[in-house]
Amino acid sequence: MSFAAFRLCLQSFKRAELRTSSFRKYSTEAPPAAKSNTGLYVGLGAVVLGGGVAYYLYDSSSDTAKATSTALKSAAQSAKADYQKVYNRIAEVIDDADDYDNGSFGPVVLRLAWHASGTYDKTTGTGGSNYATMRFQPESLHGANAGLHVAREVMEKIKQEFSWISYGDLWTLAGVAAVQEMAGPKVPWRPGRIDGFESHSPPDGRLPDASQGAPHIRDIFYRMGFDDQEIVALCGAHALGRCHTDRSGYDGPWTFSPTMFTNDYYKLLFDEKWVWRKWNGPKQLEDKKTKSLMMLPTDYVLTQDKSFKKYAKAYADDVDLFFKDFSAAFAKLLELGVPTQQFVASEAWIMQTVDEQKS
Repeated sequence: MSFAAFRLCLQSFKRAELRTSSFRKYSTEAPPAAKSNTGLYVGLGAVVLGGGVAYYLYDSSSDTAKATSTALKSAAQSAKADYQKVYNRIAEVIDDADDYDNGSFGPVVLRLAWHASGTYDKTTGTGGSNYATMRFQPESLHGANAGLHVAREVMEKIKQEFSWISYGDLWTLAGVAAVQEMAGPKVPWRPGRIDGFESHSPPDGRLPDASQGAPHIRDIFYRMGFDDQEIVALCGAHALGRCHTDRSGYDGPWTFSPTMFTNDYYKLLFDEKWVWRKWNGPKQLEDKKTKSLMMLPTDYVLTQDKSFKKYAKAYADDVDLFFKDFSAAFAKLLELGVPTQQFVASEAWIMQTVDEQKS
């Protein structure tokens, strides 16, 4: 991270501290209140040495000190090898899920990365993965984020081991690991996100509402800067995981292999006969043959809307095309809201899977 990038981070913290109210609601235990932040920026020395950042931190319990400390530590840990170690630990934790959702935390961790990034608004430049604001209420309590406390708690264990990494980098790297370790495509990724404050939190309503149709889907994704092809590619993440009645209200998996990243989501949309499920829950579809799979109204739209259908059919027929397009769209999603100057690398990295490192 260059000195200019560090200065940009510091300015963000200063502006946020001025905007933050004296009372904050945290989704986890709130840190002790700081007496004053007046001396923080004096007490946090930053010196440019040979293009790197040397730093020291005075003892402080303020949010600003902690956030700035993480930014500086992340800047110091700029080697790809450092982040590969974090990736490897994420891969281990994902598989250590016992009976949780088919024995994998992968799908819920992927959802965390998606939802932490998918709040971006290109018009205002707000939201996105940069500040990891789902750490705070009310964003952590937004309806679309129900159940993601599971993923945040899993990631917190890793954060304790690698305290230098920002939450934004940790969560998005976890999304990459989830895709790759569940046999999906390689997803380019690079670090540089910083931890922000509650004042950075986006308003509710920026994530997709599963009960809606094509106009709503386009409103949500166009706001982030995606086109129809990218929308359909990103929907392919529903190859993984399942819905829960105690979270979204919906119930069931989309595919027969919810811990394997494939193009089965698209194949099933076209190959199966889908009927409306008769039950007391929200409106969803089920496959007529086994009644064990589900599709949301927003999923079924991909077979009804002419533009969406074109891409969905192409992905059903060509898994390589789907992998290529998903990788590009997901990498783009994970960088939304992050100023280019903050990234520690000019080009994104390709992280090795655990199996690749063994060979």
